[in-house]
Amino acid sequence: MDIHEAIAVSQERLAEEGTTMQDLLGHLRDRISPVLIGEQEWEHLLARAGTLPITMGAQPFGFELPLRDSRPRADFGVSLASGNRSGAFFEEKARRDPSDRTAAAVSRLFRIMEATDSPLRAIVGRKLMLECDIGSEAEGDPLPGMFLRPNESMIVGGAGQQHDVRVVVDGLVACHDLEPSVAERSNAERVYLAQPEGTRLDSFGLFPSRARTVRLAIMGFTGPRAVRSFLEEIAWPGNIATVETVLARFSERTHIVRTGVNVDANADGIGPTLGLTPIVKQRYTAASRVWIDGLTDWQPVLEALRHEDRVVPEKVAALAGWVSQPTILYGRTGRFVLLRGIHHIKLVIAGDRLEQIKAYVYMVLSGAIGP
Repeated sequence: MDIHEAIAVSQERLAEEGTTMQDLLGHLRDRISPVLIGEQEWEHLLARAGTLPITMGAQPFGFELPLRDSRPRADFGVSLASGNRSGAFFEEKARRDPSDRTAAAVSRLFRIMEATDSPLRAIVGRKLMLECDIGSEAEGDPLPGMFLRPNESMIVGGAGQQHDVRVVVDGLVACHDLEPSVAERSNAERVYLAQPEGTRLDSFGLFPSRARTVRLAIMGFTGPRAVRSFLEEIAWPGNIATVETVLARFSERTHIVRTGVNVDANADGIGPTLGLTPIVKQRYTAASRVWIDGLTDWQPVLEALRHEDRVVPEKVAALAGWVSQPTILYGRTGRFVLLRGIHHIKLVIAGDRLEQIKAYVYMVLSGAIGP
């Protein structure tokens, strides 16, 4: 069976195991170190998970872990898609409660995706990701960030695909019922046009509860010189020398295959915060095993992190055991396979300093296995 059929089967089986992601996470607590997510923080996370359907466990879900923060806190990320049970949950929720802004945004996005000959669907497919601020320094009950990835048609540097960039940005803005901004769209296109050949625009993100900006993740830079040229061309307002220092430090400690860069495009230009992602192996969005790591892929990066100032060594040690072989779990309906790994590490530079280092880890369950 293909990946979509496998997800559908897994969702059907998970729906027989419980109702919400809280039910699922309750069975996984012993696999998540309290060094990474503490007991009080876990309770906050479970409260949010209780508002999400258990069927989300059949697509990648996971945690954003700040490694320079001694507090064991985390944000929570989930995936869903139009046409499957998780997507249907949000559409039904939007019908029952029109005041639910997240459900309304997801429902509007699905309508755009499912329109006849939808250009958005031709680029990103039917999938999206939500990032829930739980452990972050967020006030009140912020709406989750939404991310789209070009799953169907890669957006690569030097290929004249600025129209595709426009389509995805417009889709993100429209589904949140925001006024379109010509300047914001133009700055996102400018970021794309500055991408060198060999790079790809890997994701687009929007955080409706934060200052408005579109976050663009560009993967595949070949080295510090390519990163510098790109930042100069987009007129990034931060200190490029700081970026070069950080990249040089990591290059001295371990072999980085490529580097990813996250930038924020808004109506005023490019934001001062920059994300750097050391890539340990090439990842291609359309590959069926894009989430799967080898057991030793991340060891060199984790070893390099141990030498960084203010990084909590206990958290890095706990991360070293996160990547594991597929594990068999038993539920009421039989066997499931649990996969987990590190998706990426992000070095966050704000202006002229390295502000934070974050690890993004994932889990996913498959019930589409034989007896």
